[in-house]
Amino acid sequence: MNERAGTGAPHGGLAAGGEDRLVYMDNSSTTRPAPEVVEAMRKVLEEDFGNPSSLHRLGTASSRIVRNARKSVASLIGADETEIVFTSGGTEANNWAIFGTLRSLGDRSTHIVTSTVEHPSIMATVEYLRDSGYDVTLVPVDGEGFVDPEKVLKSVRKDTALVSIMLVQNEIGTVEPCREIGRLLSSLGPRRPRFHVDAVQGFGRLDIDVKKWGIDLLSMSAHKIHGPKGVGALYVRRGLRMGPLIFGGGQEAGLRSGTENVPGIAGMGAACEMWGKDRVEVLGRLAVLRKKLIEGVREAWPEAVLHGPESANVAPYIVHFSFPGFRGESILHALEKRGVFVSTGSACSSHKAKPSPIILALGRSEEEALSAIRFSMSRYTTEEEVAITVEALKESLKELLPWRESRR
Repeated sequence: MNERAGTGAPHGGLAAGGEDRLVYMDNSSTTRPAPEVVEAMRKVLEEDFGNPSSLHRLGTASSRIVRNARKSVASLIGADETEIVFTSGGTEANNWAIFGTLRSLGDRSTHIVTSTVEHPSIMATVEYLRDSGYDVTLVPVDGEGFVDPEKVLKSVRKDTALVSIMLVQNEIGTVEPCREIGRLLSSLGPRRPRFHVDAVQGFGRLDIDVKKWGIDLLSMSAHKIHGPKGVGALYVRRGLRMGPLIFGGGQEAGLRSGTENVPGIAGMGAACEMWGKDRVEVLGRLAVLRKKLIEGVREAWPEAVLHGPESANVAPYIVHFSFPGFRGESILHALEKRGVFVSTGSACSSHKAKPSPIILALGRSEEEALSAIRFSMSRYTTEEEVAITVEALKESLKELLPWRESRR
C-alpha cells in the first residue's frame, strides 16, 4: 500500500480529484503513533522485555525505561518524576482522581464541583456519585464554553472535596482558565478543596505548570499525542494523601499495583520527548491551519455555525461546526466516502444518537447539536489536507442538500 506524506497512513476512500487517499481529521479521538513511539515500543517488546520488579539486568533495564518515561512526562507539566503515576489512560486517571480523593477524605467531604462541559469520564462518575448520596454542583459555561473562575469559587463549600475542571474542552477546543481557578482556590488556604484538571486534550501540546497553577491532580493520556492507546498518567502532588487504585504487589509507589505496561509507558515517554522538542513550532503551524480551515468551511457553507472561541484561548487543533438542517452523522459518512475522516463529537459517546450535551450547554439548539462535526488536526496535518477537507465538505453538503430540502 502507498502512504501519504501528510498522514503517514494507508490510503482509503476517494478524495476530491478522484485520487485515492485518506485524510485523517479525527485526531482528538486518537492519533497515529509517531515513528519514534513505534520504535521505542518495538525495542521493549523484542529486547527489553523484563519485568521492572525483577532484580536481574533485564528487570533493571525495564525499570530504567519506566523511570526515564516518568521523567519525560513530568517535564511537560513542571512536576517531579515521583509525582507521576502511570495508568491505563485518561478515563482511569479521571476516575481515580475523584474516587481516590473521596476515599482519602472520608465522610467529612461529600461535595464535588465541576462544569457542564466535562468529558463523559467525569460526568458519568459524578452522576454515579450523586445517585450514591454525594452533592454535585455543575458550574455553567458561557456561549463559547468558558467556565467563570469566580463562579467556581462561589460554588465551593466547607464540605467540598474536589473541584474538577478540564483544560481543553474535547469537542469545541475551549481552553479553560485553569490557572486562574487554581489561584483562586489556593487563596482559600490549607483547608481548600483539591483541584483536579483533566488535561487529556491539552497535555503535551499546551503549556502546563502544575506548581504555578496550584493543581493537585492532573490526568493525561498518551494516544492523543501520537503515543499508544492503553496508557496514561495521573499527576499526584507530593504529600497528597490518595488511596490506592489497585491493591497487590505495590507497583507505582503502592498506588497502582500490577506489572507495569512497559511498552506503552516507553511509547508515552517517546511521545513526550518528541513534543518537548518542537511543541511551540508545531502549535504555531496548527494555528495557521485552523484559521484556513475555518475560513474554508465558511466559504464552502456560509450557514455553518462555529462553536467555541474564534482564535483566542482555543486549542489550535480543534474546529467544531454545526450545519443546521443536516445531520452530523450523514455528513460524517459523506466525507468518509471521499476519504476524509471526522467525528460528530467525543469518541467516548459518539455511538449514541443523541444531541451533544456540550453544544446544548452552550445554549445552542438541539438542531445545532445534532448537525455538529468536529475536525481535529495533528502535528502531521498538512495545508493540502485542509484544502481537501474543505472541498470534500462542500461536495458532501451538496450531495445531502436534497435530503435537507425534503425535510422543510
